[in-house]
Amino acid sequence: MKGFGLRDLVRESGHGIGARPGKLALTILGTVLGIAALVVTVGMAQTGGGQIARQFDAVAATQAVVQPGTTQGMDGSNRARVALPWDTPERLGRLNGVEAVVLLADLDAGDRRITSVPLVDPSAAAQVQPNLVAGSEQLLPALRGTLATGRMFDAGHDTRADRVAVLGASAAERLGINRVDTQPSIFIGEAAYTVIGIVEDVARRRDVLDAVVIPLGTARADFGLTAPSEAQVRIAIGAGPLLTEQAPVALAPNSPENVSVQAPSLGNRLRENVQSDINAIFLALGGVALLVGGLGIANVTLLGVIERVGEIGLRRALGASRRQIAAQFILESVTIGLLGGLIGAALGSFAVVGVSIAQEWTPILDLRLVGGAALLGGVIGLVAGAYPAIKAASLEPVAALRGGL
Repeated sequence: MKGFGLRDLVRESGHGIGARPGKLALTILGTVLGIAALVVTVGMAQTGGGQIARQFDAVAATQAVVQPGTTQGMDGSNRARVALPWDTPERLGRLNGVEAVVLLADLDAGDRRITSVPLVDPSAAAQVQPNLVAGSEQLLPALRGTLATGRMFDAGHDTRADRVAVLGASAAERLGINRVDTQPSIFIGEAAYTVIGIVEDVARRRDVLDAVVIPLGTARADFGLTAPSEAQVRIAIGAGPLLTEQAPVALAPNSPENVSVQAPSLGNRLRENVQSDINAIFLALGGVALLVGGLGIANVTLLGVIERVGEIGLRRALGASRRQIAAQFILESVTIGLLGGLIGAALGSFAVVGVSIAQEWTPILDLRLVGGAALLGGVIGLVAGAYPAIKAASLEPVAALRGGL
């Protein structure tokens, strides 16, 4: 076989692969499953990470809390809270990236019960009371809230200290109020408050859903509220560091260290950790699947060497070198791996897109991953076929012709 060149090698390898189509299909199946599993796992990890990022960006990455800080007394022991100014929404609203601000304060109703009837029923004494909260007019935009019915109070109600209230959905159900077109009233102690709206849902401060919310001006007049307890701030994505730096100066220019700001950083550490954990898990699963596929190629290639001992002996007797025998089996193994890689990458990509469409997600799939996965099939074939190729090349012509190993 003096003239056994590259063209002959490719032709003989192709003949060896196509001579047993059934076995070829079973051999490729292992690689197809391994590569498809890798593409699906990594693709779903990227897609799932994208969904996680969207959820974080929708709420956590665009929400900040500003609270009054504390100051230390001269003796080093007494600490007093520094109040937020009443015009906090106006001051923060002038900062870049701030979209909405609501001032909130938790109120103590004391012994005044919250009911929907003017007379207190003694049998209802054990019922859990709704929370009582005071807020400014931008509550819904700042907390990403929606109304089930009615409207939110405005700056006019606040300025006049009108006795109006907006109920959270749970509080409204507890008080037996489901509509506001008849101008129902609730009673806080003996004072009547007209219900003008019912909040259906909020993305932040979920306790508002189980609360009666009244204007800050009303809380100042009826409950002696002296200062708000916090400001919930809705910001644009990426504005957290800027708010952390500028909000204390805007609210307390003489003592900015006495204002506490909790805002998301540019790189959300929690989101990154979650995505990293998902990627690690899915990559581990994909690695196991690839290992199974590689072992399948090695096993079938080795069995092919055993079955073709006579053919190997004949080629050696006709002058084929050990290198040429090894090259033929390696080329066959690499070709099988590439076929499996191409088919597996295609099937994995279709699976990722299909699942994403079914779940109404945005599929995220790196094309470099798809191409690399297909080439990885060839690498697996190369590694898996190395030992069988060496085994075939080590056969002595006489022993091989006799059908022995």
